[in-house]
Amino acid sequence: MYQPLSYIHPGAKIAKNVVIEPFTSIDKDVVIGEGSWIGSNVTIMSGARIGKNVSIFPGSVISAVPQDLKFKGEDTTAVIGDNTTIRECVTINRGTSDRNKTKIGKNCLIMAYSHVAHDCFVGDNCIFSNNSTLAGHVTVGDHVILAGMVAVHQFCSIGNHAFVAGGSLVRKDIPPYVKAAREPISYVGINSVGLRRRGFDSSVIMQIQSIYRTLYQKKYNNTQAVSIMEAEMEATKERDEIIQFIKNSQRGIMKGYFQN
Repeated sequence: MYQPLSYIHPGAKIAKNVVIEPFTSIDKDVVIGEGSWIGSNVTIMSGARIGKNVSIFPGSVISAVPQDLKFKGEDTTAVIGDNTTIRECVTINRGTSDRNKTKIGKNCLIMAYSHVAHDCFVGDNCIFSNNSTLAGHVTVGDHVILAGMVAVHQFCSIGNHAFVAGGSLVRKDIPPYVKAAREPISYVGINSVGLRRRGFDSSVIMQIQSIYRTLYQKKYNNTQAVSIMEAEMEATKERDEIIQFIKNSQRGIMKGYFQN
């Protein structure tokens, strides 16, 4: 259903049961899936790929060109997964030639005034609270929660099931399953509440605690801690995921509170 006061470019591909409210502008080379709702005063620019049952609230701008002086007008996209909600005044920029797209996963909630810059990859089931900001080239895993006013430095990575406390400045990579807080950003424990809510067995949670106790509380450096994990701890999906994240970190992982 299209309101007569909205503008829809004839080149846009929009499913029949999409609702588009008044004063919204939809450019060419846009795809919107079935069951989606686009509120009033939304701007959806060229390159947007919006999934099914997505809700976009008033004032949001989706797939604007990157705020990157290296951008030369290349054809890139901004992808929003099925069942994701984009609240008021969120801005999501499309990609550059680095990754060619910006991607938000399925079942996410991106709250008001948040910003997702060019070439960010955000996983499924994430929650970004109000005013959360990702700079360019950030990678966020699945089930990640950013509390209000979190700012993430470009090229940082945040692992699956991590929780970042409100007002945090993220300048280093945040490993999976942890809580991050304080200034500078630090390990303050594992995200045990979130893990229990998502059905993790208590034995798995205990192993994750043991892994991070070795990494952050035994005064080993990262290389020593990883060697001990590999040699002495049972090989599990979670252990291997944590080890691989540490090994792959480009910016280095955050420190423990008492290591700063």
